[in-house]
Amino acid sequence: MESDWHVVSITLLDELVRNHLGTPTHYFCGGNMFIYYSLEQAEEIEQYVEAETPKRKPRFKGPDFFLVKDVDGTKPRESWVVWNEDGRYPDLVVEFVSPSTRGKDVEKNAQFYAKVFRVPEYFWFDRRRGELVGYRLVGREYVRIEPDARGWLWSEVLGAYVGVWRGEYRGRVWSWLRLWDSAGELVLTREEREARERAAREQAEARAEQAEARAEQAEVQAQRERERAERERAERERLQAELERLLERLRQQGVISEDEPQP
Repeated sequence: MESDWHVVSITLLDELVRNHLGTPTHYFCGGNMFIYYSLEQAEEIEQYVEAETPKRKPRFKGPDFFLVKDVDGTKPRESWVVWNEDGRYPDLVVEFVSPSTRGKDVEKNAQFYAKVFRVPEYFWFDRRRGELVGYRLVGREYVRIEPDARGWLWSEVLGAYVGVWRGEYRGRVWSWLRLWDSAGELVLTREEREARERAAREQAEARAEQAEARAEQAEVQAQRERERAERERAERERLQAELERLLERLRQQGVISEDEPQP
């Protein structure tokens, strides 16, 4: 049985790839979906399902996650049938390792995906051991993808880095496989993107409110300056009028002459 982490990891990776690549008009990605790659294999599976006592286990192949490029991903599919898809095999496969599947994912699958499917890139991630390994097909053999200083692996198929990120997704805090774009920016989930947009809106609103408050404060200050200037002007006019009245009385009393210069 698959663990909760296993199931949710597939969902997360599917969401991230779609968010990174956009509307699936030019790619198809599937998770926990059977890949039928030969008629003989399909007949084995059919006989296995219908037999009351199966004689031998058929060659099931259902990667945890796979991506096929340059196809119409909007077409509904219950499985990937190679001969119905112009012979197209996955361009990328990712397996999430569990204790029961480690031997298969680490050794047998690497050989199978290189020799049979000829998948250009294959990644596996073992959460319990903290191991992330990626391969790129060179000729007929896989060559390990070397991690950068951050421990990320560059995927040419995705045009993104693949790495391990620890945090919360859907209420679960674990180590997850995540994507980063070529600039090193984390490819966000829808929830993260909405939270970031909400935070950006709140920050913009806060800045707008602060700017409005500063503008109001500036207007209040300007009004105070206008009122102060008006009071000073009125005071100057009052003093001038008072001085003129005083001079007029002095002239009338003969203290100063009529031709005395005005102040």
